[in-house]
Amino acid sequence: MNALEGICREVIEKSEWVAIATAGADGPHVVATWGDYLRRLGIADPLRIPVGGMRKTEANLQRDARVELLFGSRQVQGTRGPGKGCAIRGRAEMRAEGTDFAAAKALFPWARAVLVVRVEHVEPQL
Repeated sequence: MNALEGICREVIEKSEWVAIATAGADGPHVVATWGDYLRRLGIADPLRIPVGGMRKTEANLQRDARVELLFGSRQVQGTRGPGKGCAIRGRAEMRAEGTDFAAAKALFPWARAVLVVRVEHVEPQL
């Protein structure tokens, strides 16, 4: 089974936003983006997210490619009521050329790059 199937796929499909965490020399750094941005580029491995800013995220990834994404939705049933999350860990890079970037730029003219995340671990939350 694909790691992006089942309950985590449902959470991604219904998540309003996604948190993106990287590690920098001065500690963790977290940014967020809209879930529909990721969904419009397709829920597949690798995940692709259009980038407008995220300069510190880009700098962090140049020294340490590890990334963690956190999704959550109250529209998905959790273990104790409404609300389920999904954490995805992997390796990422920013691309400003190539087919992944072209796909992002076609849908998001403001994109200066695309964040490409190769999924290594998927873990349901809540």
